Amino acid sequence: MASPGLYRRPLPSPAIEFSSSGGKKLFWEALQHGTMEGFFKLISYYQTQSEPAYCGLASLSVVLNALAIDPGRKWKGPWRWFDESMLDCCEPLDKIKLEGITFGRVACLARCNGAKVEAFRSDQSSVDEFRNRVLSCSYTEDCHVIVSYYRRTLNQTGNGHFSPLGGYHTGRDMVLVLDVARFKYPPHWVPLTLLWEAMSTIDQATGLPRGYMLISRLNRAPSILYTMSCRHEGWSSVAKFLTEDVPQLLKSEDLKDIQEVLSVVFKSPPGELRGLITWIVEVRRQEDRNLTLSDEEKGRLAIKADILQQIRTTTLFKHVTRWLDSETSCCKTNENLGDKDTLAAVATGVCCQGADLSTGFGKLGLSGGKCCSQMEVKHLNVDSENPVTLVSATVTTGRGSEQGVDVLVPLCQREPSRLCVCNEGHCIGMHPSTADVLTVLLLALPLLTWSGIKEEKLRVEVLTLLATEDLPPLLREEVLFLRDQLHFLMTDIRAPSSFD
Repeated sequence: MASPGLYRRPLPSPAIEFSSSGGKKLFWEALQHGTMEGFFKLISYYQTQSEPAYCGLASLSVVLNALAIDPGRKWKGPWRWFDESMLDCCEPLDKIKLEGITFGRVACLARCNGAKVEAFRSDQSSVDEFRNRVLSCSYTEDCHVIVSYYRRTLNQTGNGHFSPLGGYHTGRDMVLVLDVARFKYPPHWVPLTLLWEAMSTIDQATGLPRGYMLISRLNRAPSILYTMSCRHEGWSSVAKFLTEDVPQLLKSEDLKDIQEVLSVVFKSPPGELRGLITWIVEVRRQEDRNLTLSDEEKGRLAIKADILQQIRTTTLFKHVTRWLDSETSCCKTNENLGDKDTLAAVATGVCCQGADLSTGFGKLGLSGGKCCSQMEVKHLNVDSENPVTLVSATVTTGRGSEQGVDVLVPLCQREPSRLCVCNEGHCIGMHPSTADVLTVLLLALPLLTWSGIKEEKLRVEVLTLLATEDLPPLLREEVLFLRDQLHFLMTDIRAPSSFD
């Protein structure tokens, strides 16, 4: 006889169900004190997690939609809307489905989808600071709190969990947890101090404490061109190499010039160094062979082209290009950098995640490969000054059906050069090259990385090359965005003691 399964769980004390008479009373009193301002936006977009391990994704979808952040890509049909299936820029969805998601990855996801994130693990904060931040957010609808906590501390079944907070009751010092596992527990009030204890537990996946994050809107779009990626297996060793090993190597060697500094960084990284930063491209379904681009699409491509141009005018880019040229003839190191700069290679990369388009994804990073055919590069004259490049392909989905897709490549508004493919005198490939990616990666590393260089004149020269203050605004925002992401990802790597 088949098991009947489970229909919800009794909500254990000391939690108070939101819809109970006591819960309604708490809500009314908190509303009168003005500490439920964010509740109405959140409840308008409140959803149930679609998979048992999707609590972090569901919590983030609720908050991003409540903040009215535009994903900049389609969900289904013509609609742009945040859904759990779209939150994959930091971790593959199939991995999250099996293993869940960690604190740093949720912060990373929020950041790469257009939100401002302030993340605090419990050992980096205190219960009083947590209370003050919750109170501050409860007075506005422009800031929301997501908590990562251990259910058993609240006498609930299960282990680690994420949920947004819907409000705060000052008199009773209680918070409203909008539990996204609504099939299990309804929204409920819990004592703030008890929730703090639940956040102060250790996440066994990372060996680090849980915590909370404040999510609000950025005054700009999310990452325009690049994002940090932990999608490939070796990302953690690459990240640790850059942030921990490189500073030590720079201290231990007698370096004479910039080229020697670049060799220290790029000659011996583990795995695929370039894979740590992913080029975010826009992928769209082909609909009735319609090659028309919207004004929004053309605008985003133009901004990406501007960022690429800004990267290529930096002195650092010239040093990186020189290093790549010198290493190509005498080393095999470049093979580890994933030097696949031709537009044909980009076309091949369409296959990587093309099958996922059947679920409605619209913005993906390209790497790896899947089944596809009939690839071609198209040159569209949107107008006389702004040509557009589309990499088109037919993708075979997991169900065996075929779907035509177009990848939108940044416009090239400059004179043709060796960095782009030419067609009748027009540049048709302003896509990011290895030199672009490595330049941005260097700029995104913490400045403390370079403090150990022994030669003072060289150290000053390096710090000048890597300073963000004088970068053009678009490029500076891109670099600081990547630096924030790297910080969030590094917080998820276990401390050495946790391996003992």
